[in-house]
Amino acid sequence: MGYRTLKQAVNDLENSGQLIRIDQPIEPKLLAGAIQRRVYQHQGPALFFSNLTNCRFPAVANLFGTLERTRYLFRDTLRHVDTLVKLKLDPKTLLKEPSTLISAPTAAFHLLPKKVKSGPILQGQTTISALPQIKSWSNDGGAFVTLPQVYSESSHTPGIRSSNLGMYRVQLSGNDYQPDQEIGLHYQLHRGIGVHHHEALELGRPFKVNIFIGGPPSLTVAAVMPLPEGMPELAFAGLLGGHRIPLVQPSGYLPMPAEADFVICGTIDPKQQKAEGPFGDHLGYYSLVHDFPLIKVDRVYHRPDAIWPFTTVGRPPQEDTSFGEFIHELTGELIPEVLPGIKAVHAVDAAGVHPLLLAIGSERYTPYNKLDRPQELLTQANAVLGQGQLSLAKYLLIAAENDNPDLDIHNIPAFFQHLLERIDWQRDLHFQTATTIDTLDYSGHGLNQGSKVVMAAVGKKQRDLPTGIPENLTLPRGFKNPAIAIPGILLLEGPTCHEYRPGADLNLLRFCKKVAVDDPINNFPLILIVDDSEFCAATLNNWLWVCFTRSNPATDIYGIGSFTMAKHWGCSGALLIDARSKPHHAPALIDDPEIEKQVDQLAVNGGPLQGII
Repeated sequence: MGYRTLKQAVNDLENSGQLIRIDQPIEPKLLAGAIQRRVYQHQGPALFFSNLTNCRFPAVANLFGTLERTRYLFRDTLRHVDTLVKLKLDPKTLLKEPSTLISAPTAAFHLLPKKVKSGPILQGQTTISALPQIKSWSNDGGAFVTLPQVYSESSHTPGIRSSNLGMYRVQLSGNDYQPDQEIGLHYQLHRGIGVHHHEALELGRPFKVNIFIGGPPSLTVAAVMPLPEGMPELAFAGLLGGHRIPLVQPSGYLPMPAEADFVICGTIDPKQQKAEGPFGDHLGYYSLVHDFPLIKVDRVYHRPDAIWPFTTVGRPPQEDTSFGEFIHELTGELIPEVLPGIKAVHAVDAAGVHPLLLAIGSERYTPYNKLDRPQELLTQANAVLGQGQLSLAKYLLIAAENDNPDLDIHNIPAFFQHLLERIDWQRDLHFQTATTIDTLDYSGHGLNQGSKVVMAAVGKKQRDLPTGIPENLTLPRGFKNPAIAIPGILLLEGPTCHEYRPGADLNLLRFCKKVAVDDPINNFPLILIVDDSEFCAATLNNWLWVCFTRSNPATDIYGIGSFTMAKHWGCSGALLIDARSKPHHAPALIDDPEIEKQVDQLAVNGGPLQGII
């Protein structure tokens, strides 16, 4: 019933042909991460690195590299999760499906972690510098733990019931960290550890953290699960892992999984910070150097046969995409329970996850006198933007199920077509102009600062969407190379943005003023102003990434025939989104050509990656 150790999972994947060993010496700086990314792109196997240079510990990567492999890892326990989800949605399931009575108590029992006196994790100790020093991108500030499970407890009510287990990146080396004594902790807005940090500040005293690396794979998934407050991630890890998580607790330290591969024990002074970063992150750019909490390292434990799991992140899709898909499979049915009226929500991975949310809601207001305009959809949109990590979204596009019950939220072109055929830019744009956005998103006007827009569409089809470039299309000076993204969305290259004027770019204001409302360009309801229209038109993922990671709604949306009435902004012609690179944006991630050549060499005849990449 599930894996109790990472080594069990690795052995099983190898025996079933889903993991390969790389025994050649592999440099953890850049090369190991580049190998993982290339193999992921080809949907290849998990990778066991037995010989990382200057390190005595082996490593495993791409463990969750495909959704099929992720499902395989939890094949014995998914029915338990499904049982409890069904019971949550409909307690009468016990009467409708009596067989659930058999598995429900067992599943619930696995939710309870258990204290044990000793375990493999306590059998070895090491130092931070002796750990695998994985550096993923050329300009990263140092080595990072990329699959950490950071455990903390409430200072007011310590214990597992008030604990948090989250995946917050951990910098092991570089910058001004004292080697083997200090490491950096970067966590974003709306993370559970932030509550514990706040409590420690109120009390004016340090708080302890443990960083688990490895252990049963269920712990890694639990650390990224969007669980409701009050449900410890350690409990969910037991449910998904098919067994109660055994915990040991050395005197003076927080609990730790007895079967973890590594545990870094440390203390955070809530008033102390140091510069952390840069780091190549999941939006496809570097997150830059900022002050973040500092962990004073007390001890580093490891089990005798420890394996170091790692991944790399970058422009999506990457391995963390599988996490998102798997989590949606586990929790998707609960969305209507948490958000009444909402049928489905899709955080679009290709757009960096948080920047773009698609949602399907319902219109049930005043059925006896139905207005053909968004009503309940706006209530539901506010609920979505008030829900945990969903609140980090910049663009929320929401449509009504009533208009097309067969609308598939994961068919992105079809969703955009449905919305653009119906939306009224004079009425259906709703902004939050000064609010929080993802810490990793540099399109806003400061760290964690930006804006949001809700685009809500309901009712009958209002327009046909053009699928080609009109022969009589004329463009204002400086705009060129029109291309089609998908029906209804026109791509135009604009002048390079050398000086950023939020909401007042002279070239875009001139464009909107020069183009008349009856100009045929307004047959396109949405125009994206980009740096390279050919690149954006090449794939769906390209324009999604560019548009939603390089724009801040309140400052980068313009409109032909725009107006402001009673503080409501709209436009009678096409809507423009300025998705050009701006001077304040973080640099995009670029593969190192020399490192890529080394990866290629591993794929020659007789190489470990032959036939894989």
